[in-house]
Amino acid sequence: MNSFIKMSPALLLAVLAGCGGSSSKKDSGDATPIPTPETIELSFSGRYSSGEYLVSAAEITAYHPESQRAFVVNALAGAVDVLDMSNISAPSFLETITVDDIVIGAVVNSVAVQGDLMAFAIEAPIKTDLGFVAVYDANTLERLGQAQVGAQPDMLAFTPDGKYIVVANEGEPSDDYSIDPEGSISIVNVSDYAVRTAGFQFFNGQIDDLRAAGVRIFGPNATVAKDLEPEYVAITPDSKTAWVSLQENNALAKVDIATATVTDIFPLGYKDHGIDGNGIDASDTDGEANINFFPGVVGMYQPDSIAVYSVAGKNYIVTANEGDARAWGEDNQAYWDGDASQGFVEEFRLKHLTRSNGWAGRVGDDLPPQLNELANGAFLNPDVFGYCGATVGDIGNCRDDDVLGRLTITWTMGYQTNEDGSPKMYDSSGIQDDHGDWLMYDQVYAFGGRSVSIWSESGKLVWDSADQMEQYLASDDCMAGSARNIPCKDFFNSNHSAANSIDNRSDNKGPEPEGVAVGQLGDKFYAFVGLERMGGVMVYDVTDPKNAFFVDYLNTREIWDQDPEAVLATVGDLGIEGITFIAAQDSPNGEALLLIGNEVSGTTSIYQINQIFD
Repeated sequence: MNSFIKMSPALLLAVLAGCGGSSSKKDSGDATPIPTPETIELSFSGRYSSGEYLVSAAEITAYHPESQRAFVVNALAGAVDVLDMSNISAPSFLETITVDDIVIGAVVNSVAVQGDLMAFAIEAPIKTDLGFVAVYDANTLERLGQAQVGAQPDMLAFTPDGKYIVVANEGEPSDDYSIDPEGSISIVNVSDYAVRTAGFQFFNGQIDDLRAAGVRIFGPNATVAKDLEPEYVAITPDSKTAWVSLQENNALAKVDIATATVTDIFPLGYKDHGIDGNGIDASDTDGEANINFFPGVVGMYQPDSIAVYSVAGKNYIVTANEGDARAWGEDNQAYWDGDASQGFVEEFRLKHLTRSNGWAGRVGDDLPPQLNELANGAFLNPDVFGYCGATVGDIGNCRDDDVLGRLTITWTMGYQTNEDGSPKMYDSSGIQDDHGDWLMYDQVYAFGGRSVSIWSESGKLVWDSADQMEQYLASDDCMAGSARNIPCKDFFNSNHSAANSIDNRSDNKGPEPEGVAVGQLGDKFYAFVGLERMGGVMVYDVTDPKNAFFVDYLNTREIWDQDPEAVLATVGDLGIEGITFIAAQDSPNGEALLLIGNEVSGTTSIYQINQIFD
C-alpha cells in the first residue's frame, strides 16, 4: 500500500479507542485487576421500541454511565431520544431532544458522550450547507454551546481527554450533483467551541497519484477535496490522532489533531474473490447459499464504521467492510432518460453491462448516461473470465443469473485503458479498434468486503475475516433468534425489510457488516460487528491482530417468514446501524453490555456480554 505523507506525523502510542460511547465511572488510577475471560457469549437483555418501521427511528447510540441513560439518534424526528437504562430488561423512553432551536429543519446524525458532556452532529436542512455541533450537559440536558462545522457532519467523537470533538463532515453532493461540498474533519475545542478544519485541499494537486495508488476519486468534475467523503471517526486514547473512513473512496485518512492536518491518505486496496477462501455468493436468484470464488472479481473494502485498539504499543484499525456506491439522481427519470447533468449512478448489474447487443436498450431504465457516453457495450476479457465461457466477442455463461449476471458492480473501474487513461476501445466483435465503441473489462469491482478487517497504522492489511461471515451464516452451526433456535441457513443473506427473503442480498454486499465497536475484557480485546441486512452481531477475538478469530453470533430477529411491518411488535431487531460497548464498571447491572440502534425495526436493543471463565 502507498501512503501520501506530506508532513511528519508524531510517533503515537495508543490504547483502546471507544466508538462514540461512554466514559468510565472508575478512576483511571484504580489498580484492581480485572479478570480475563476464557471466552464470551452474547445474550439478549431487552429493547425499547419506537413503534416506527423503516424510517430510521433508532440509529447511532451513546451511553452516560452516571445517569444510566442511553441517547439514540432518531433520524425520523431529526432528534435524539433519551432512554432510561436502569432496568436493562425494559429500557424506557424519557424524552426527546430536538434541535429546531439551532436551525429549523435541521437533523441529528450522530451523538457521543464523554464524561458529563454530550455532543450532537447536526446536518443543515439543505445538506450541502454548513452543519453544526451542539454540546449538552448529559445530566441536565441543557445545551451549553454550539459551533458551525463543515457540510453534512455525519459522525463525531470526543477525544478521550475531553478537550476536543472530532467531526467527520461527509460533504455528499446534491442529488443532481450540481453542488458538491468539500469533505473535511472539524476539530471543535470543548472549552470555547473554536473550530479548526482539517481539509483535503492540500492533496488536490496529487489527484493522479492518489488514483493510481487506488484511492477512488471519480465523481463528476471531482477535485480530491470535493470527492473524499469522511464517514466515521475513531480516535487514539492519547487524543493525538483521528482515523477517518472514506467509504466511497475505499480509503482511510489519518489526522493529526494538534495541527488539524490530514497527514496520510491510505488506499485500502481490493479483495480478490478469485481465490479459495475469499468466495462470495454472487446470485440472489437460486434461493440458497452458493458461495464460490470468481477470478476477475474483486471487492472494495469500503468500510463504514471503524474502531481503534492497541496491542503491545501498536495501534490497529478495525473496519466493518460494508461497501457503498454513489447513486445520485436515481429517483429522477430525466437522469435515466439520458440527462447526465441530473445525477451520477455508478451501480450496474454485470448482466446489463455485458449484453450481447450492447446496453442501449437499457436507456430510460437503469443505464447511467455517463456510461452511455463512454461506450456502447462491454466485454469480459477471455484471458481472465474464460472459466465461465468468455471468448473473443462472446460473454459466454458469465452473465447467467446463477453465475455472475446478478452481481452489482461499479462500471467506473476495471476496463482497459490507454497510457493517457482513456478507455481502450474494441469493435462489437471483440477486436481492438481505436474507432470502436466497446470496452473490455479485465476485472469487475463489487461493493464491500463482506468482512471485518484489521489494518496497521501504515495502512497494511493485517487480518481479514475472508468469507467467514457468509460461510458461517450458511452453516448448520449458525442459529438465529434470541433463543438461538432458528437455522440461519434457512434465511441466508436475507433482507432486513422483507419476509422469506433468503439469498436476497447475495448479489449486493451480502450480509453488509455495518457497525463495529471494540471492547476490552481483562487482557483480551473483542470486536463486535453488526450486520445490517442479515442482522445480528458477530464477535471476534482480536487480541492477537494477526490471528483474530470468530467467537459468537447473536441475531435477535424472531420472525423471518412474515412481513416485518405486520408483526413489528414481535419481529425483534432489524437493520443494525450503531453499536456502543459499555464496560462492566459503567453498566447498570455490573455486566459488560452492547447498546444497539436498529434503524429498520426502530428498536434500541441491549445485549449482555457473558464472560466465561475457567
